[in-house]
Amino acid sequence: MILPKKVFLTKGVGTHREKLSSFELALRNAGIAPFNVVRVSSIYPPYCKLISKEAGVKYLTHGQILFTVMAECATNEPNRLIAASVGVAIPKKPDQYGYLSEIHTYGWTEKRTGEYAEDLAASMLATILGVKFDPDESYDKKKEIWKISNEIYKTKAITQSAVGSKNGNWTTVVAAAVLIH
Repeated sequence: MILPKKVFLTKGVGTHREKLSSFELALRNAGIAPFNVVRVSSIYPPYCKLISKEAGVKYLTHGQILFTVMAECATNEPNRLIAASVGVAIPKKPDQYGYLSEIHTYGWTEKRTGEYAEDLAASMLATILGVKFDPDESYDKKKEIWKISNEIYKTKAITQSAVGSKNGNWTTVVAAAVLIH
């Protein structure tokens, strides 16, 4: 059984005339290019600790397989605003699983995209914990309900935005939660 014990968040941006190369540069900027990145679905494991990127990379060896929850967005449209975000919702009880959400947007600010990703992860967690709220309420109102419920320990997001290259080169943004066993 592979059950991650630690997770860290990272983000990056890359620009290149080739789309694949812009993605590679975004992974380099995020610090996860020298690994084999495998995308997984969005469960935050029980008893998993959220650590800093600096602490997390110390556990990694170049070439290893990294399980990640990753959001990615790319454009070659000049001046197009893009963003990618991963939201995190961790339950108060460490033996319960939480949620990670992946969002990619066009035309949304970094703040709006990050809040949406955090809201989505928390909403998914709230539904399995039985926290009652109106899904159409504002982000701030829902966040207050989650705090009052005392069931959700922590929510956050990591977001990378960028504006498409003026010369039409590819611009790629990534945001990732890297799971460490």
